[in-house]
Amino acid sequence: MNPQFIRNKYVIRKKVFSLLGTKYHIYDENEQLILYSEMKAFKFKEDIGLYKDDTMAEELLRIRARGVVDFSATYDVTDSVTGERIGSLRRRGFKSILKDEWIILAPDDSETGRIKEDNSFLALLRRFIHILPQSYHVEIDGQKAHAYTQNINPLVTKVHCDFTAVNPQRFDPRLGLAAGILLCSIEGKQD
Repeated sequence: MNPQFIRNKYVIRKKVFSLLGTKYHIYDENEQLILYSEMKAFKFKEDIGLYKDDTMAEELLRIRARGVVDFSATYDVTDSVTGERIGSLRRRGFKSILKDEWIILAPDDSETGRIKEDNSFLALLRRFIHILPQSYHVEIDGQKAHAYTQNINPLVTKVHCDFTAVNPQRFDPRLGLAAGILLCSIEGKQD
């Protein structure tokens, strides 16, 4: 596994002004740029590349939607270097209207866990008051671990990812980082 993925903490920062797509800078806990991601605009099928840096010379991870403009979309996460499918993330469409929820899938599409928005009441408030930050936890084998927190600043979208309490044998950090990018991009479109 690439050394960029052997960390417990990341910060995903969405670039505010970008005309031809959405750009994400991924930092380590020391605020050093370690990864770069880009999602092209005007695509019916989401396709997000994760690169070693902003030159985009070396792709490390690919996140692809299986379907076209799907409310309950499934996103396959593939290691671009080995071609290995790491797993998938499926958004729970109608359930996510009131409280965001994602299903974590193994490479064979069996469910291994879930990513859920923290609190039903706050989730409902966030649908109307957009400056309330979102927070998510990961549930794997019945154990909850706080993993994703969005910042309060309405001008800059940042998602803090903390996988310290998550067992890397059960939740691949590459899949965790892909989930963070999807939370920043897909759930961020609710505003």
